[in-house]
Amino acid sequence: MWKLVDGNLIHTTDNSRVKFRTNISHSILESLKVMALKHNTHVNYLIESGLQTVLTQGVVSFNKELRPKDRVQYKTTYDKELLESTKIFAKEHNLFINDIIEYSVEFIDTENVKNNSHRFRVE
Repeated sequence: MWKLVDGNLIHTTDNSRVKFRTNISHSILESLKVMALKHNTHVNYLIESGLQTVLTQGVVSFNKELRPKDRVQYKTTYDKELLESTKIFAKEHNLFINDIIEYSVEFIDTENVKNNSHRFRVE
């Protein structure tokens, strides 16, 4: 992101975001990439949208027996507070964070997701 300081633009790191590595279904990841292109956004912004919805609902219906077998490692950045809330939520429901992420894909709100240029915003 950029900050306007004394009339000059200064490039800074967004401290509200943290790096996180997890394993996610390859097929889900591929469908998220297609969705991100279609809606002019990034995969992690789509995931964040779904996570926010799931955390707001406070309910998860996940069958551990149906976990995907095609998981691959996925590294990206997430909103720090959202990730912490997701960790707590996963622990309370005896699930892993990647289970919650994969479950949340069904609840993505493409109308209210950040766009590609969000990271280049001026504050």
